[in-house]
Amino acid sequence: MNRERLKQDFYEAVNEDWLKTAKIPADKPVTGGFTDLVDDIDNLLMEEFDHLLADPEAVRSEKMNHFLAYYQLANDYDRRNQLHAEPLLPLLERIENLHSFEELNQQFPEWTLDSLPLPFHFDVDADMKHAQTNALFAYSPSLFLPDKTYYTPDHPNGAQLLGVFFEMMVRLLELSGKEKSQAEAIVEQAIQFDKLIAPHVKSAEENADYSKTYNPQSLATFIQHTDKLDLEKLITGLIGAKPDKVIVTDPVYFDHLADLLTDAHFSLVKSWMIVKTVYSLSGYLSEEFRQTGSVFSRTLSGAEEAMPQKKAAYYLASGQFDQVVGDYYGKKYFGEAAKKDVEQMVEKMVAVYKKRLEENSWLSDATREKAIIKLDKLGIQVGYPDKIPALFDRFKTIPAKEGGTLLSNALNFSKETLKDQFAKWNKPVDRTEWEMSADTVNAYYHPFRNIIVFPAAILQAPFYSLDQSSSANFGGIGAVIAHEISHAFDNNGALFDEFGNLNNWWTEEDFVHFQEKAAAMIEEFDGLPFADGKVNGKLTVSENIADAGGLSCALEAARSEKDLSMEEFFVNWATIWRTKAKKEYQQLLLQIDVHAPTKLRANVQPQNLEEFYETFGITKQDQMYLAPEKRVHIW
Repeated sequence: MNRERLKQDFYEAVNEDWLKTAKIPADKPVTGGFTDLVDDIDNLLMEEFDHLLADPEAVRSEKMNHFLAYYQLANDYDRRNQLHAEPLLPLLERIENLHSFEELNQQFPEWTLDSLPLPFHFDVDADMKHAQTNALFAYSPSLFLPDKTYYTPDHPNGAQLLGVFFEMMVRLLELSGKEKSQAEAIVEQAIQFDKLIAPHVKSAEENADYSKTYNPQSLATFIQHTDKLDLEKLITGLIGAKPDKVIVTDPVYFDHLADLLTDAHFSLVKSWMIVKTVYSLSGYLSEEFRQTGSVFSRTLSGAEEAMPQKKAAYYLASGQFDQVVGDYYGKKYFGEAAKKDVEQMVEKMVAVYKKRLEENSWLSDATREKAIIKLDKLGIQVGYPDKIPALFDRFKTIPAKEGGTLLSNALNFSKETLKDQFAKWNKPVDRTEWEMSADTVNAYYHPFRNIIVFPAAILQAPFYSLDQSSSANFGGIGAVIAHEISHAFDNNGALFDEFGNLNNWWTEEDFVHFQEKAAAMIEEFDGLPFADGKVNGKLTVSENIADAGGLSCALEAARSEKDLSMEEFFVNWATIWRTKAKKEYQQLLLQIDVHAPTKLRANVQPQNLEEFYETFGITKQDQMYLAPEKRVHIW
C-alpha cells in the first residue's frame, strides 16, 4: 500500500492491487466485497444441493425436499424449452378476455391472489403509528423505467431506454404467439399508460423520506378514488373484513386514479397489464424468453450477458424457498460459537452507542432520555431465525410427472404467500420475523419494529473473522453493526419511537438542531462528481448519516481493545467497500439508490474523523484533507 497515495485517495490506495486484477463477470454489472461473498455462497450452496439431489438416502426435511424438487424444475431447461410459452398462456387469456372494468371487478380478489397486475397494489405491515398491529397499505405501481425522472424530456437516456424496452417487449409478445403488428400495438399502448402514471408517482428521492408514506384514509374515502374498480370488494376479499383505514403511501397518485382509470383508457390499462405480466414472468419460461427478458435490465446495468442457466435456476428456487435455504446455510456454516461472538460484538456496540448518547453535547436531557430508552428496546437478531416460518410448510412442489411446471408452482407459492400476508391484517406484529434469509450478504434496521438484523452470510471476512484483528473486525462488521444502530437515529429512524411508532419524541429545539446536522450531511455529499454524474445528497442522506455514526462508534469500540490498530481499522473500512462496476450501473445507482457510491462511502466518512488524519499523517496539502469546519459529526 502506497502511503503517500492514500493521502490523496484512500480508497484507491487501499484497494490498488485488487482494482488492478478484479474482473467484472460478463453476466454482472459489478464485482466487489459484497458480490464476491454472494458468489462464494451461491457456488457453495449450488454444489451442496447438487449433492443432495444425487443422494436419495441423504437425511433432509420435507421443506428441503420441496425446495430441491423445485430447483430441479428450474434446472430442466429441456422441458422449459419444450413448453415455451404454454404455462403463461392462461394468464394472458384472462387479461385478453376482459372487455370492461366491470368484468375485472368480477374476478376480485382472485385476480390479485393469482399474481395478475393492477395499477396499484396492497400489502400488510406494521401500522406506523400503532406498530404492534398490522395494517393495510396501498401503493402506487412500479414504472417500466427505473424512476419517474426518466420520463422527463431532459433525461439523458430515458427515451433511448424506453426504445430498448419497447423492442424487448415486442419480441417477448411475439414469443407468446402475437403477430408483430399486434405486439407493437400492445406495447405502444402499455407505454402510453405508463407515461400517464409517471407524473403522479413519487420519485426515488421522494420515497427516501418514508415517514411521508403514512397517510391513513378511511375505507369510505379510499374507495372513492375510482368508480371503475370495486376497491371495497377487492380489499374485503383479500383481508376478510372491512378495515377502518387504508394507509396510502402515495396520496397524489391515488388522487389521480380516477383520471387514469377511465373507459377511454381501458384498452391502455389492459395492454399495460399484459406487458407487466409477460415481462415479470419471462424468466420462468423457455431459454429464449429468459434471454430476451433480460435485455432491458442488462442495458440499464451494462451487464454483457444474461445470468448462466444454472445460477438463474438456483436464484428462482432459492428466492421462493429463501428461509429454508437460509436455515440450512446458517446452521451448517455459521453455528452457535460465531453467533455468540457476534452477539457480544453487537451488545458492545450498543453499549458504546449508549455511552455516546449519555455524553452527547447537543441533546437536551429530555431527548437524550428518550433516545436511550429507544436504544434499550432495540431488538437484536444475529445469524439465522430460531424457526422457519409456517408458510413454508404450505409450499408443495408439484413435479413434472404430475403436470407441474416451474411457473405453475411459482404462482401457487405466490398465492400462498399473499394469503399468508393478508391474513396478518389486524393481527399482532411478529417482531421476531426475518425479512432477509441467513444466506443474504446484507443487514438491516426495521424502523416499525425497532430491530437490527445481521444474517449469517455477512458475518465473514473481510467484514468479520476470528482470524482478523479486533480492529479490522470493528472497521468491518463493527461499523456495519453500528451503521444499522444509527438507522434508529437517522433522518427517518429518528421519527419513530422505541416501539416503532411514528411518534416525535424530540424536543422542538433538539429536532431543529438535528435537522441542521442532517442538512450538513446532505451538503457534504450533494453534487460530488461520480461516473459522469453527481451524488444526490437528499436521496442518500439517511445512509450517509448511518455510515457516519457507524464508523465513529465502531472506532470508539475498537479503541477499547488491547490490540488497537487504527490503521487496520480504517484499512478494513475501505476494503469492505471495494467495487468495480460498469458505468451504466453506477449511473443507474446515482439516480435511484439511497446509498452513496461505495468509493465515496469509503473516502468521505473517514474525513470527518480526527483520528484518520492522525493515523495517516494527512495535512492540508493532501487531497484527503477536509477542513475542520466542513467535517460533519452527528452521532
